[in-house]
Amino acid sequence: MRIVLAEDSLLLREGLVRLLDEAGAEVVAAVGDADELLRAVTSHRPDVAVVDVRMPPTFTNDGLRAAVEIRRTAPGTAVLMLSQYVEESYAADLLATGGGVGYLLKDRVARLSELTDALDRVASGGTALDPEVVAALFATRTRRRDPLDTLSPREREVLSLMAEGRRNQAIGRALSLTAGTVEKHIAAIFDKLGLPPSADDHRRVLAVLTWLRGSANEP
Repeated sequence: MRIVLAEDSLLLREGLVRLLDEAGAEVVAAVGDADELLRAVTSHRPDVAVVDVRMPPTFTNDGLRAAVEIRRTAPGTAVLMLSQYVEESYAADLLATGGGVGYLLKDRVARLSELTDALDRVASGGTALDPEVVAALFATRTRRRDPLDTLSPREREVLSLMAEGRRNQAIGRALSLTAGTVEKHIAAIFDKLGLPPSADDHRRVLAVLTWLRGSANEP
């Protein structure tokens, strides 16, 4: 099985290369951003693209958008998405592209048997969804449509500290996070709250306003 791997963290990328090798796969390219991923798939035409959801340049859903493009331009290439959190809207977008797709939490990938099984499923045209993703997809059918519901617990912590007026460095100290991790969380918050880049609106302020409205409505 020939694989193109896309993961922006160098350490995690190298670890995944070793895991995929143990799973009996051949990693023909390992890249760090969505643009490189698209070029690598065009060049190598792998059996499977293993892709992180959040990648440069925006660290929001660049990996997902690249995966959807791969399914459109190279339908013979299956896609296995990796994410640190359950992001059901991303999973739904990927599933809409048809068979040969999977979505796993990164914690699950460390289990070689589960990784091998997922690769085999997507490569054969099936699907491989993390059990937590499946549960989240079902939950969205009945859950109240509050944008704050899509935030992970850590993202809620980051947003609450933003509401206190703390800058990224102070947020990192308070939560013992690196500057890059804080930036990733904030980018994810903007994405989930539907706050695209704009010359007219300050997204940080708008995100805090959303948090305040949600807090005011909680019992």
